[in-house]
Amino acid sequence: MDDVLGLLDRLFASEADRWTKDASAWWDRFYSDRSKPVPFFVTKPDESLVSYFERGLLAPGRALDLGCGPGRNAIHLASLGFEVDAVDLSPAAVAWGEERAREAGADVRFHCGDAFTTERVAGPYDLVYDSGCLHHLPPHRRVSYLDLLDRVLAPGGHLALTCFAAGAMGSELPDEEFYRQGRLDGGLAYTPDALRWIFSDFTEIEVRRMEEQPSDAPVFGVPFLVAALFRRPAAPVRAT
Repeated sequence: MDDVLGLLDRLFASEADRWTKDASAWWDRFYSDRSKPVPFFVTKPDESLVSYFERGLLAPGRALDLGCGPGRNAIHLASLGFEVDAVDLSPAAVAWGEERAREAGADVRFHCGDAFTTERVAGPYDLVYDSGCLHHLPPHRRVSYLDLLDRVLAPGGHLALTCFAAGAMGSELPDEEFYRQGRLDGGLAYTPDALRWIFSDFTEIEVRRMEEQPSDAPVFGVPFLVAALFRRPAAPVRAT
């Protein structure tokens, strides 16, 4: 399986790679200028994540933040009492996250590497949180994503994610077109039904468009993302 996935990876131009350990240099360049007007460079947590706790849909436990970037959601989870592991391909992003965590007095264990292969990401986690990782994966790497959840997400645990929303941001080409052109056009857009299909072994709690937030709001929200919350069944259902 790893050989097949690696072969499919190589169908993409090297500059299209955003998902393997070789992509760390690209992401380092992306994070090199912290003053860039990138929406998610802010220190605020996602409004959807905050909302889940306000409504009692989640409770503290162990959490894994996939593609954590500068750590804004990981730091928020730590403030709620979570034991948090946060992983990102980019050393620059991890260093920035560690600085922010120290400033906030938050206890977050940051790891630099590929979440799908690193042994430092060890479950079981009660929550896997993904703010912008899934939409940078090519279609065949959804298998790797689901396998990661099989390994690290506790039975009855939750997956919460945000990704590009179809009709708002990201590419909506058929999956096979990405392999013909050898690139992902910056990321894949997902409809609610596509997310339901990918995570069909999970119980849907909520799938909705993120709520846009004003610049002075204490939380982050942009209308070009869709937010989803799923619960893994209490008993495993996928073969490993």
